[in-house]
Amino acid sequence: MHRVGYLLPEGFQVMGLGTQAVFELANLIVEEPFYAVENYALGGAARASTGLTVHTRSLTARSQADTWLVVGVLSPLSAPMAPDLSRLLGKIATRARRVAGLCTGAFVLADAGLLDGRRATTHWYWAEVLQQRHPLAHVEADRIYIADGPVWTSAGMTAELDLALALVEKDLGAETARSVARRLVMHQRRSGGQSQHSEMLELAPKSDRIQQALEHARRNLSQALSVEELAEVASLSPRQFSRVFTAETGQSPAKAVEGLRLEAARLMIESSRHPLDVVARETGFRDRRHMREAFMRGFGIPPQAVRREARIAS
Repeated sequence: MHRVGYLLPEGFQVMGLGTQAVFELANLIVEEPFYAVENYALGGAARASTGLTVHTRSLTARSQADTWLVVGVLSPLSAPMAPDLSRLLGKIATRARRVAGLCTGAFVLADAGLLDGRRATTHWYWAEVLQQRHPLAHVEADRIYIADGPVWTSAGMTAELDLALALVEKDLGAETARSVARRLVMHQRRSGGQSQHSEMLELAPKSDRIQQALEHARRNLSQALSVEELAEVASLSPRQFSRVFTAETGQSPAKAVEGLRLEAARLMIESSRHPLDVVARETGFRDRRHMREAFMRGFGIPPQAVRREARIAS
């Protein structure tokens, strides 16, 4: 039996606790109690940011688990995590198979010295703060989750589910993890190297017309997608469309479409084994070289490096 211990700091965010459903469903799918999940806190109880109180086992230096998951808080600055929690984590982590920081739970790991010299991530909003406080850590602000040896960290909220699913895949295989994801009605399982940001959310158009044009572009990325075509979808003249599009999104139509192509290509590279020529064609780039140039502009790394990182993360 694999023991999973959740460390709950005072003011913890309940989304982190929700990842326990991943281990619960994994037990149902494999038809045996593979995971035993228990909650721990200083003093034997913890209060969530919503006011919910969870009764827990009292965390001591003798507490044991195969996997420790540290749940984050909404603000590691306004609700600093108890130093005793980091001190105890530093001791009990040495006896564990692995330890994970969910969202801002990474701050507890960092305070315990567990991120020194390691790659790590956290919610994008707090990544710079984490790096400033712990310069020995290598914080990557735009990752869903990162596994560096036995130390795992994730971005915030729904990314915590991706990390939990990755742990299940490591223990029980990809098919079990996929089955859990289906039970959770997740649209897709994201790899650790995937960006925390969505290009569609970043653009955030204000009108339905521009939103429809963007949706059309997203569904037809393998096509040329001229301004004239997008303007027709939006029922505007090309000149009106370009003006309104730029005013609402802060980008030109061409720049926005390239961003959508890059996001789709990156996801395809991370989640499939298609040759890069196929990825370029399916996402609307002229050829592999054109896609590489766009990757260098957008991400600062070539497509081959993205694929390498995704394989390491898996």
